Amino acid sequence: MDRMFRVLGFWTLVIALMSLAGDMIPMSLIFFFQTAVFVILGYMRLSERTYILLFWGYMIISFSGFTYWSFFKMSV
Repeated sequence: MDRMFRVLGFWTLVIALMSLAGDMIPMSLIFFFQTAVFVILGYMRLSERTYILLFWGYMIISFSGFTYWSFFKMSV
């Protein structure tokens, strides 16, 4: 599971670089931060259960933030 967090770090780095190339600076900074967190967690050698709980926590926070932003902040 630690390798999957490093894979997540790789893909968030790809998204960060593409958003940086598209002049979306705030989005790229968020994804650079996520990349650092995923890579650091990937090298911490935690237990399988801990990685799963961290991933579920990440998904809950990200989906809640996306739902909040799309419902309250975006105009129709």
